[in-house]
Amino acid sequence: MNDMIYAAVPKDLNQIKTKLAFGLTKRQIVCFGSGAAIGIPLYFLTKGKLPGSLRMTLMIAVMMPFFLFALYEKNGQPLEKILKNVVASRFKRAKYRPYKTENIYAAIHRQAEINKEVNAIVRKEKRSRKSAKAGDQADAVAKEAAERPDRPGEQE
Repeated sequence: MNDMIYAAVPKDLNQIKTKLAFGLTKRQIVCFGSGAAIGIPLYFLTKGKLPGSLRMTLMIAVMMPFFLFALYEKNGQPLEKILKNVVASRFKRAKYRPYKTENIYAAIHRQAEINKEVNAIVRKEKRSRKSAKAGDQADAVAKEAAERPDRPGEQE
């Protein structure tokens, strides 16, 4: 009674790719078509100039990169992404990348030092303003005293 049909379904549905024609994905059809569009005319254009086996080898060598781009995939990444990462890691990025961390306590200490320095500058400006104000008041008192007559009975 156990005549049920079972089908294996992958747990990760991202691995399933939609097939368009002949069990090929759109990417594979484009890459195979590009390879054929370059390789087959090359074979016929070299017909009178090269022997048959050399023409076939040349055609295969020209079409092989297109087939690799169509079929090769590692860890879910196509060949061009893998090549891009290899070029970036070998030629663009620095060879030696030291591990650097940001010490949060050192940053807090630097900020505290900066705050102390700013507070000292602000206090210094307040004192200079107070002393200038006091000096202005002393000048005003001296000016009033100079304008006042020395004798209380003499007024103009």
